[in-house]
Amino acid sequence: MAAPAQTGAGQISDRGAGTRPCAPIRSTCPYCGVGCGVRLDRDDTGALTVTGDPDHPANRGKLCSKGSALAETAGLQNRLLAPRVDGHDTDWDTALQTVAHRFERTIAEHGPDSVAFYASGQMLTEDYYLANKFMKGFVGTANIDTNSRLCMASTVAGHKRAFGTDTVPGTYEDLDEADLVVIVGSNLAWCHPILHQRVLAAKARRGTRTVVIDPRRTATCDGADLHLPLRIGSDVALFNGLLAAIYEGGALDAGYLAQVDGFDASLMSAMASDLGPTGLDPDLAASFFRLWIRTERVVTIFSQGVNQSSSGTDKVNAILNCHIATGRIGKPGMGPFSVTGQPNAMGGREVGGLSNTLACHLDIENPAHRTAVRDFWEAPRIPDAPGLKAVDMFRAVADGRIKALWIMHTNPAVTLPEADAVRDAIAACPFTVVSDITARTDTARLADVLLPASAWAEKDGTVTNSDRTISRQRSALPAPGDARPDWWHIAQVARKMGFATAFDYTEPAEIFREHAALSGIAGALGRDFDISELSDLTNRAYDEMTPTRWPIAAKRGGRFFADGRSFHDSGRMCMIPVRWRAPAARQAPRFPFRLNTGRVRDHWHTMTRTGLTPRLSAHLAEPFVEIHPDDATALQIAPDTLVELTAPKGHAVLRATITDAVQPGTLFAPMHWTAETAPTGRIDAVVAGATDPVSGQPESKASVCAARAFAAAWYGFAVSSRPMTPTSAYWAMAPSGAGWRAELAGRAASQDWEAEARALFDLPTAQAQVLTDPARGIARLAFREGGKLVAALFVSPQPVGVMRDYLAGLPDEDVLSGRAPLGRPDPGPTLCSCFGVGVNTILSAIESDGLMTVEAVGAALSAGTNCGSCRSEIATLLTSARVNEAAQ
Repeated sequence: MAAPAQTGAGQISDRGAGTRPCAPIRSTCPYCGVGCGVRLDRDDTGALTVTGDPDHPANRGKLCSKGSALAETAGLQNRLLAPRVDGHDTDWDTALQTVAHRFERTIAEHGPDSVAFYASGQMLTEDYYLANKFMKGFVGTANIDTNSRLCMASTVAGHKRAFGTDTVPGTYEDLDEADLVVIVGSNLAWCHPILHQRVLAAKARRGTRTVVIDPRRTATCDGADLHLPLRIGSDVALFNGLLAAIYEGGALDAGYLAQVDGFDASLMSAMASDLGPTGLDPDLAASFFRLWIRTERVVTIFSQGVNQSSSGTDKVNAILNCHIATGRIGKPGMGPFSVTGQPNAMGGREVGGLSNTLACHLDIENPAHRTAVRDFWEAPRIPDAPGLKAVDMFRAVADGRIKALWIMHTNPAVTLPEADAVRDAIAACPFTVVSDITARTDTARLADVLLPASAWAEKDGTVTNSDRTISRQRSALPAPGDARPDWWHIAQVARKMGFATAFDYTEPAEIFREHAALSGIAGALGRDFDISELSDLTNRAYDEMTPTRWPIAAKRGGRFFADGRSFHDSGRMCMIPVRWRAPAARQAPRFPFRLNTGRVRDHWHTMTRTGLTPRLSAHLAEPFVEIHPDDATALQIAPDTLVELTAPKGHAVLRATITDAVQPGTLFAPMHWTAETAPTGRIDAVVAGATDPVSGQPESKASVCAARAFAAAWYGFAVSSRPMTPTSAYWAMAPSGAGWRAELAGRAASQDWEAEARALFDLPTAQAQVLTDPARGIARLAFREGGKLVAALFVSPQPVGVMRDYLAGLPDEDVLSGRAPLGRPDPGPTLCSCFGVGVNTILSAIESDGLMTVEAVGAALSAGTNCGSCRSEIATLLTSARVNEAAQ
């Protein structure tokens, strides 16, 4: 039975709606690769409400905190509404002609490899397809890569080595049917919470066991049967150990292995390995091995902790080897399963969005594949070698090999490793085009030409999720101003460059039909991706298309490789011998810490969308670094103070979170903050540019750095009804319900805090209430206009101890105490973003109502009953309450 839909708590105002309600529109969430279905409803005022689609197979009506808040992000705040050339608004024809002319001139003077296109998993399949066709077929260069290179390229490479194609073997239904789910290098509870809820539902229904393999203790570990806190980068050693144990335990599938190449070499490599690099207790590892061997229905979920490594491809193949050796692949409830990070990373893989692939899983280095694609497109040329992968592409921008660059829907000045160098390279590039929905990103601010793009609720096309399900993304709102779809941007530039016939599209359905037709040719060439049955869809059928998983013929029940046949020319599966090797960056006295990076629960990428809504910023409002208590003591870093990280090519300043969730000698920091939200929080400036030699994916989980206490003379907390203009050495700003909130710190205290505050808030004449104690370094200031509180600043030589969530509401009271009046309930920091439930509210209910379980808290307060990603934190509060009670 489908789960009930969960209601998003946000609406946006009318943008050209009629006077009558529109029928609900089924679309797809634009966040992670789970590909959740959403319903978009507009009332008679044009306001949009977003709920989960109960009929979509990926989520069955559920949405995570980000998806539930989608309507709150669909407004016009910060939108780019007109094309810009050299910082000035202009018309489309001028902007498009500028792009076409500069690309043509660059190609004529320096050749096609002097230009590049950097795409994104935020693009729809139709957009992605045209970008690939434009660059590889008509510009004649393979210099088109994507930010998906940063998240799943190692999986692509591992799949191709094992299967002959980039094929995900299983489906989401396998999570429902597995008896053991192993989660490797993924905080699934926070990063793919809807899938995590499916795993937990299977655990409750059928007793599914769960194992988490992760250097950190994360929310996903809550309730797991085993947590293996292996050392960063040691996955190959662990899975080689598993393969050896499979052999020694007699769990090989001899019949399946009769169709497999590379078994002997892979086993020899595994037998020669040891568990030393993992740092794991041998008994704990042995428990995992026994559980895996004795459980036939096992699914291994893996994500960025595997992929984002200089040995990421080997890690993927180490996992695949274990499933191939046991024949536990492509059957109900068993198989390796890569969960992708972006909404259309899979669609990008299907259309050849990576620089070393062609459309429809064809190979750029295969002459027959090149000829087939060139003839189908009637293209003048197809490059015969891979182009530059993401990290190398921006190095080529830096050294002048790339002289014209087009970036679409991504923010590489923040997200690539060695981000400062990338930012400087883009700034120095002779010509840069950015297509995006906003001009307010670190990358967009560097562009020569900005092209306004349609946003998710305005787009029309398709996306493919992590289990190969193609879903429609439908527009529910008109594109504002001069914003246009991404495919239109590409087609118009191509036409102005002389390729009018090949890019004469009027709607995305035409592009989809062409893509599907090309997939039929790929199928005839022995590729896995063949959706040619959809190549004759009428426009109406395309509009009405329901979620469709390929292979469409359903010959395998939606799964691959149960029969042991692969897409290699030989038809045989391949096991790849792999050996552990240490991360590329080596720890040394100067850089003793191993730095791990990742995501937080309620934010997405660089917060272009999630940063617009206060409730998604309330849980974690500023960048932070997790540091083990032993390391914090050694470095004299106190809780909630600031930490400065330095690396060979960058630095960052972050809030200290002291926790034993990380191992001694390791740090963890999230990757979401930018120069727009927290300039010193750009953690990828600290990450080294080391890459996997096979996949080209950067090692974002194992850089090295030094850490020390940031020498802050003062800390501050500020709230304001409008954006602030901080200039202090450290600041992090986020939206709040009544305006904005900011954390501040500086190396030297001000002699005139009132003047500083007036400049910060741009309130030169507002009435000020000032309380200062220069001897103690304390200042508290409140500003009113018309008797109403519009801003306040709290300064202390130590981290400021005030009720932040209370103050962020700009209460119409005397606020200089920094606390709510007696008798006024303080909900505390938001813990459940879906329903806006604070920590204090939960603690109060635990105490007053005697709540003993996470389920009881959910029944009383709704917290944890939507996406469930806060359940582990609720469990921690319950444990803390029990400990406190026992101590009394």
